[in-house]
Amino acid sequence: MKLKSLGTALTTAALIGTALTGAVATAGTAAAATKPDCSSALVNVKPKATVNLRSSPRTSATALGTWGKGQKGGVCFGDRKPVTGGSYTACGKKSNKWWFGGPNSTSVEGWVPATCLPI
Repeated sequence: MKLKSLGTALTTAALIGTALTGAVATAGTAAAATKPDCSSALVNVKPKATVNLRSSPRTSATALGTWGKGQKGGVCFGDRKPVTGGSYTACGKKSNKWWFGGPNSTSVEGWVPATCLPI
């Protein structure tokens, strides 16, 4: 019962805060929170190393699963460019670019460091 009340209170507070400030998610925030344009995709993409699939494009985001080195998968390519997110060093390079995708063998998708994909 306490958890339900707390959740309702937090939701109400968030709605009131948005109404008072008129704040709307910016493009950067929206990109981090939502799936990108997947109207077209690159298929048979194989990561250079095993990578974590993240809930948003930053290394501190929740890991949803993994995509194994050399395992075929797909990447959303509707926007034809990676999303800018949190900085990282992966597969021997430093960047802040991320792609959204995942392996063919699972239904798990997430944000992947662009430096680990041969795109």
